[in-house]
Amino acid sequence: QLQLVESGGGLVQPGGSLRLSCAASGFTLDSYAIGWFRQAPGKEREGVSCISSRGGSTTYADSVKGRFAISRDNAKNTVYLQINSLKPEDTAVYYCAAGQLRSSWFCVMRDYEYDFWGQGTQVTVSS
Repeated sequence: QLQLVESGGGLVQPGGSLRLSCAASGFTLDSYAIGWFRQAPGKEREGVSCISSRGGSTTYADSVKGRFAISRDNAKNTVYLQINSLKPEDTAVYYCAAGQLRSSWFCVMRDYEYDFWGQGTQVTVSS
């Protein structure tokens, strides 16, 4: 069974950090681009970051540039999202997704390009 499982979410104070993990089972991530998306209550899902299947090319939403960092460890079949300097507006359910995009060397944050999705992990930023 092909599955993505996110973990690492939680309640954190503004300015804090978390590392989210996205672990795959039933398939290997190294041939997939991985995207992180988030959805806050009452808002549409938005792309946060992605990493290409080859070359490690990354893309970030303007709202998270300089604070979030995506990385992949193919040996562990896991992708990470390091999130720093958290703000209350970062509160959302964070999802990872895997897709075989047209280019192996770049990625895009269009959710319809991604085929497999995790169940999400809640990140709450509050004092």
